[in-house]
Amino acid sequence: MIEVFPFAGLPVAVFGLGRSGLASARALMLGEADVWAWDDNEDVRAKAKDSGIPLVDLYASNWKELTSLVLSPGVPHKYPEPHPVVNLARAAGCEVIGDTELLVRTQREAAYIGVTGTNGKSTTTALIGHIMQVSGRDAEVGGNLGVPALDLHPLGEEGTYVLEMSSFQLELTLSVTFDVAVLLNISADHLDRYDGMDGYIAAKKLIFHRQTAPRTAVLGVDDDHGRAVYEELKAAGEAVVVPISGRGRVPGGVYVEDGVLYDGTEDEPQRVLDMGSVQALPGVHNWQNAAAAYATTKAAGVNPHAIMACIQSYPGLVHRQEMVSVVDGVGYINDSKATNPEAAARALACCDTIYWIAGGRPKEGGLEALEPYFGRIAHAYLIGEAADAFARVLEGKVELTLSGDLETAVKQARAQAMKDEAAEPVVLLSPACASFDQFDNFEARGNAFRELVEKLPGRHEESFGSGEGENQ
Repeated sequence: MIEVFPFAGLPVAVFGLGRSGLASARALMLGEADVWAWDDNEDVRAKAKDSGIPLVDLYASNWKELTSLVLSPGVPHKYPEPHPVVNLARAAGCEVIGDTELLVRTQREAAYIGVTGTNGKSTTTALIGHIMQVSGRDAEVGGNLGVPALDLHPLGEEGTYVLEMSSFQLELTLSVTFDVAVLLNISADHLDRYDGMDGYIAAKKLIFHRQTAPRTAVLGVDDDHGRAVYEELKAAGEAVVVPISGRGRVPGGVYVEDGVLYDGTEDEPQRVLDMGSVQALPGVHNWQNAAAAYATTKAAGVNPHAIMACIQSYPGLVHRQEMVSVVDGVGYINDSKATNPEAAARALACCDTIYWIAGGRPKEGGLEALEPYFGRIAHAYLIGEAADAFARVLEGKVELTLSGDLETAVKQARAQAMKDEAAEPVVLLSPACASFDQFDNFEARGNAFRELVEKLPGRHEESFGSGEGENQ
């Protein structure tokens, strides 16, 4: 854990006691700050108190004694309106910051790599971290990815923090200037927290704040919004700007063409790797992730040959197109991390005969991104709050069942897949929704899916045709 020493002896408010909030409180306490912690949820407060976190009712506090509020990224601070605690802080002139800001103020000598985008940022962050660590670099990987920033280990000037950054976290991190910053793509998401797409895009662009050469900006150009940001930064001429693509050649960039990764940042494009040989990174979207990771780690000084070898050894990310098992010839893929339709579309694009488990708490926007892949869906099993709305969209286009919950959906999907006897059928959990209607988070949803699959009777294999293992 990071010791946040700059606040020693000073009162600091921490609001929102999820994983990052608890880590912030503990790291501040380790640095001998006077922590005033609070959460609107009584059960969450009770758990925090039991773990030794000091609670102070921030609604009834004297904010003139405070200079800083450390805010959970899930708490609105701008749109549609600031949380009441944020209003109290700002009225008293307190800064409103996040946990990554505390990391940056404390670990000043380390280098920083930041990754953002609507989709793909967890896979890309994990892949960059894998390349850095396996190639011998001293690197810590976390942020929005799962390990809170302040639960990482302290690093010196030879170390690098590789951080997945959500738009919310970027807005609460004031001091960081990333040595390499990555923007993968932009599509409509979290619009309940922004006044339209312009506000969301502006938040994503904060990852390039104050970058000047030799700092590097890596930008996906496979979508219109990302391409526009690339053109803007290229015209500004301040940072080193590298375009990346999973769909084809981009001059001066890193890209995948005909399934092969190329480095075009030098005089002549160099063939790097046949992406077909990397089973953990299937599909065009993952090719873009690989291009981003290659461009990023090359900018960070890793030898290209080492990068190639590390990409080939990447094991994949839990909850993102994770092959759990093949049971009696039916594959079961955990893509619980797909919390919006664009992310789910990326998984649907990678399989041909899909028994699709979808639903949960829906986000704004429709299912248009999925329409090109409806022909791949043999049957849809709909769960959670979105089930009825999804059914209205899919009716007449896809065979569907209102399953209600995950356990029922897995049983129904297995039965239909076994009955149909198609070649290499896949039961795919790719919900296109948030998890909070039935689960604490997407990890809990994915873990529940894995447990259900592991309990299925029949022959369990690691992949199609591997012929290993039984579970009766």
